[in-house]
Amino acid sequence: MKPLGILLIVLGLLGLVYGGLSWTSKDTIVDAGPIEITTNKRESLPIPPIAGAAALVAGVVLLMKKS
Repeated sequence: MKPLGILLIVLGLLGLVYGGLSWTSKDTIVDAGPIEITTNKRESLPIPPIAGAAALVAGVVLLMKKS
């Protein structure tokens, strides 16, 4: 249970500090033979602060639990 607790603490801290995950994807707009037009699209997955705090608390509880 300790590795899971540590993982939850790390994910909770990341969720609180960064507020979510974001990435960039490449979309092709025009592909006409030798001519190709692409655009970069930034996408994100927001993590609510309450979810980050809940993961942090759950991780601490798991680490403090005696087994």
